[in-house]
Amino acid sequence: MGNSQTVYVDTLDREWKTKPYCRKHDTFALSHVKEWTLKPLPSGAAPQCTVNSSATAFVLSTGGFTGNPFHDYTDVLIPAFITAHPFGGEVQFLVSSYKSWWVNRYIQIFQQMSRHEVVDIDADDEVRCYRNVVVGPTFHQELGVDASKTPSGYSTADFRKMLRDAFGLERATATPSGDQWDIRRRPRLLIISRRPSRGRAFMNERAMADMAASLGFDVRVGEPDASTDTAKSARLVNSCDVMVGVHGTGLTNMVFLPAGAVVVQVVPYGRLEWLARNTFAEPSAGMEVHYLEYAVQLDETTLSEQYPSDHPVLRDPMAIHKQGWNALKTTYLDKQNVRPHLGRLKNTFLQALKMLPHGRDD
Repeated sequence: MGNSQTVYVDTLDREWKTKPYCRKHDTFALSHVKEWTLKPLPSGAAPQCTVNSSATAFVLSTGGFTGNPFHDYTDVLIPAFITAHPFGGEVQFLVSSYKSWWVNRYIQIFQQMSRHEVVDIDADDEVRCYRNVVVGPTFHQELGVDASKTPSGYSTADFRKMLRDAFGLERATATPSGDQWDIRRRPRLLIISRRPSRGRAFMNERAMADMAASLGFDVRVGEPDASTDTAKSARLVNSCDVMVGVHGTGLTNMVFLPAGAVVVQVVPYGRLEWLARNTFAEPSAGMEVHYLEYAVQLDETTLSEQYPSDHPVLRDPMAIHKQGWNALKTTYLDKQNVRPHLGRLKNTFLQALKMLPHGRDD
């Protein structure tokens, strides 16, 4: 009974409550997730079904941190895939804390996972009856599927294939078509752009693009974010062989890169290697893409223009870390833009070129 966030279950012997969202230990995220109550089915006066379905019901929430693409995939879409995949499409998504713009943004993905309509369950007046129900998705890891925990060994690679099917993406791998590399088709590099006002922008973006072009890359610059059409972003990223961006949600687009491509994460100044590792470095292996890291040095960050040289922000980043996540985020993620050394970055791009399956080691 969606409008009261209640599930009656004939095999329950006691009532319990849950929030159908992955980040169970994040109180801030859960504060934006509606609670559901599971109750034993009353023996005498059970609610009368108005809709019967042979599918498995799947209650999940699009509250929490959704709206940030990294969390869209990590907290909702990948866990939804993990949970729904074994049902072979015979699963119906009952979405709590429903946001129509959010569901519309990812509707092609839901249509790959289910043959049934997506229901705004909080606003639903029906009494929906199913043989089985799953309340809340299964989480394995950031941006990934742990194949050892799935019933039939399906993995992140299977999730990525589902994405290619959802958006009609042509490239499963970065291997060039035909027997030999087509000299007319240069390897494509995408620079993930950000506005300086948001922080973590490349302040020498044009020079970076020119340098990459001089190495033989076909360079694209894009700013795929929550307001960008998902299918359009997916096609652009899938057409690329290398993607480079400062740590941030834009790097989530690596889910669309073909296998064998290279993602370059530019890690902002401030001892943020652990954050870079957890969010994008470790998931890259499951996505079958190569991973490179470029660590921003003190003379490459705009923080050196904002603070005196002896300030703890510059000299003792761990002192800022100890002040908690908000202090770290405000200082090193929101206030910092970067200007990578073109010489150092060139070496990283050359390394990326050698990793590509293009037969171009020069």
